[in-house]
Amino acid sequence: MLFNSYTFIVFFAIILILHNLPFPWKVKKINLLIASYIFYAAWNPPFILLLWLSTVVDFFVGRALFTQTNKRKKRLLLVISLIGNLGMLCFFKYGAFILENFVALTNLLGIPFHAAKPNIILPAGISFYTFTTLCYTIDMYKKKSEPVKSMLDFALFVTFFPHLVAGPIVRPPQLVPQFKSPKRANKRQLMEGLLLLTIGLFMKVVLADSMLSASSETIFGANGKLPALDAWMGVLAFSGQIFFDFAGYSTCAVGAALCLGFVLPQNFLYPYAAIGFSDFWRRWHITLSLWLRDYLYIPLGGNRKGKFRTYLNLMITMLLGGLWHGANWTFVFWGGLHGFYLWVEKFIRDRTKKGSPTPTVDESVGIEVAPAMVKASMGPSGGISKSLRGFLYALLTFSLVNITWVFFRSATFSKAGDLLMSMFGRASDAKPLLSTLAIIKISVIVGGMLIVHWLMREKRILTLVYRWPWWVVGILWSIILLAIIFSQASSSSFIYFQF
Repeated sequence: MLFNSYTFIVFFAIILILHNLPFPWKVKKINLLIASYIFYAAWNPPFILLLWLSTVVDFFVGRALFTQTNKRKKRLLLVISLIGNLGMLCFFKYGAFILENFVALTNLLGIPFHAAKPNIILPAGISFYTFTTLCYTIDMYKKKSEPVKSMLDFALFVTFFPHLVAGPIVRPPQLVPQFKSPKRANKRQLMEGLLLLTIGLFMKVVLADSMLSASSETIFGANGKLPALDAWMGVLAFSGQIFFDFAGYSTCAVGAALCLGFVLPQNFLYPYAAIGFSDFWRRWHITLSLWLRDYLYIPLGGNRKGKFRTYLNLMITMLLGGLWHGANWTFVFWGGLHGFYLWVEKFIRDRTKKGSPTPTVDESVGIEVAPAMVKASMGPSGGISKSLRGFLYALLTFSLVNITWVFFRSATFSKAGDLLMSMFGRASDAKPLLSTLAIIKISVIVGGMLIVHWLMREKRILTLVYRWPWWVVGILWSIILLAIIFSQASSSSFIYFQF
């Protein structure tokens, strides 16, 4: 079921009514659990079995991990959980990819081998709920938190419909404690939740789908080289599309949960205003960045085992982060390119931090960030400066991020190469594909997005809303709703559903 569908509006209205009726708290939680399964089953009912299997196995394995004192048995239990979760993820998401590369390798070695292409359907959101349950069992192994006592609470934690399919990636301490006592949104929470839900749908339906997706599809679907202007506009269109699409989903998820009285973690913080790449990963898909830091980068050794291991651990983390996004080498290269950017950034900081205070640990992937580098963009009062220097750093970061989006969006390296060649003026005689109106539309929307990101860099939309007169909020909210209604010609899936 899609947030941007009329079916969801009816579904959510029923859930809100049931949640606000005078039922016992346990009955309300059962209602939410059933609703979450219905939400997922609307896409493909048989895959609920995977959710049940993952839920039941990790609930009992997590409890055993916490109480087990024998180290060998404890490790065996963790291995069972890892094999169960990652095994399902590898089969459904990477099975065809692994087979394809195995066949290519054998043929390269001179061993003729051909295999029938497997017909594997990728369950929606499997990467998200796999990471959700994995963090629970790993935390139980390390005894970072208490095991969940109720199967109902644990099942609801795993399947809670706002975050189930595309995040945010929620950890047990962030959500499970909220299930212990009755939760119902007060008037303020309900209005804030509905506003966030509206803004998220506006980002997805109006900006991502109606305004940018067609131009993005045209350029990335083209064969051969393009005029530089078209190439850049197509990449900028996708840059805006993927932000509005994914941040729109996360905003809808946070808003839907808040309407029910629950709080989910924030997943985006105006990432295109990032000054540098560690700052970008502190702002883009925040819950994944923190997951990769805590469950991959730090266990690999983080920055505690010398410079070489720090750089190696950083690159491994980003490569696997790229692979998490999709079963294609272009995603791996996308992650590696971000890893390279972080390498360069860290190298520069290491060379310039002499005489600076002791480095701190960045919140994204755990790399060191020299305070002097951060202070370079700070004003006298400690707030983020709107100086030209800081803005140029942000534009440089945004430009380099756009290079990475070429590999993220392209199906093959050949298409990515053609597009990059076009972007840098190697096909000036190519025929234009985008109309003048499309170019103006992309320029206005992406330009406006960058300005808003910079102005809102350290602000929150709800805080800003409370400073405006009620009638201004009402007018703007009405305009957004009308834009959504008139743009809802068809419902398209969110981009991150495929991950």
